[in-house]
Amino acid sequence: MLNSDDLRFFRIIANHSSLAATARALNVTPPTVTQRLQTIEQKLKLKLVERHARQITLTDEGLLLAERARLILAEMDDLHEVLNSQQHEISGCLKILAPLGFGQEYIAPLVTEFQGRHQSLSVELELSDNPDWSSGHAWDIMIYIGELRSSSLKLSVLAANRRFLCASPAYIAKYGQPETPADLRQHACIALRENAEDVTMWRFTANGSDKQEAVRINPKLASNDGRVIKQWALAGCGIIQRSEWDVAAQLKSGELVRLLSDYELPCADIVALLGTDLRARSARTSKFLELLKQRFAQQPWKQ
Repeated sequence: MLNSDDLRFFRIIANHSSLAATARALNVTPPTVTQRLQTIEQKLKLKLVERHARQITLTDEGLLLAERARLILAEMDDLHEVLNSQQHEISGCLKILAPLGFGQEYIAPLVTEFQGRHQSLSVELELSDNPDWSSGHAWDIMIYIGELRSSSLKLSVLAANRRFLCASPAYIAKYGQPETPADLRQHACIALRENAEDVTMWRFTANGSDKQEAVRINPKLASNDGRVIKQWALAGCGIIQRSEWDVAAQLKSGELVRLLSDYELPCADIVALLGTDLRARSARTSKFLELLKQRFAQQPWKQ
C-alpha cells in the first residue's frame, strides 16, 4: 500500500527528465532513487517508468499515478491548511515560478516578507527564463512577462509593463539614433532569447496609428539572460528592446536613452498564472496573490 511519502517521491520523479536529475533534486545517490522506485513498483506490481540511456518516460500507469498523486497531495495539503486555518494560520508549501531577473529583483524579497509573516508556511521559488510549461500544474503561482500565446490557466494582471528600445549615450554619440524602425537594419542590435518568442522580429506601432511595422534584425549579440544584454547596452555595444521594469532606473539616470519614442512596442504586462479551479485555490496562494497585486500596483520600478 502506498503512503503519502511514496506519492511525493514519485511526483518528484515525474517532474524530472532522469533518475539522476531526481537524485540531484533530492540530494541523494542515483542508486537510492532507483531502489526506492523499484520498491514502489513492487508494491503496485506495475511498471511505472521506462528507463532509457539518459532519460526516463512514464508508462501509462506512471502517468496515471503522477496525476492522481498530484490531486491527492493537493487535497492533503488543503486539508492541513483548513485545519490550521482554525487557528488563523497560513501553512503548507507555496510553490512559485518566476522569470530569473524579475524574480531576483522583485519576487524573492516578497517571498521572504510573506514567509516571515506566516511562520508555519514554507515556500519554494524557482527562477527560470525558459520554464517547462508542461509541468505548470506543479506550481501554485507562475509569474510571466511577455506575449502569452495560450494557456488554460487563469490570468491575473499584476502590473502594466511597456517595452522600450534603448541604447547608451556612448553608442548614440558614435553611431547616431535610428529615425525609423527600418533604420535598425543599419545598427548593432542585441537580442534577448526568452519565452520561445521570435526575438529577431521587432514590431512597432506609430503613435496614433493602428498600423504595425515589423523589422527583422540581425543581432550582433544575443543572450538568454536579460542582465547580460542590459550590461552590453550600458557598455555601448548596441540597441536593446527591454521591459520598463528593467530599464526604468537607467533611463531616469541617463545611463540609457529611449529610442524611437514616436513608436510603441508590444506591451509585456506582468501577470500571475493560476489554476482555474477557484475552490481548490489555497489560502496561501490567494494571500500571496493579494500581496503581489498590492505591491506591483505601485509599479516600484518607477519610484
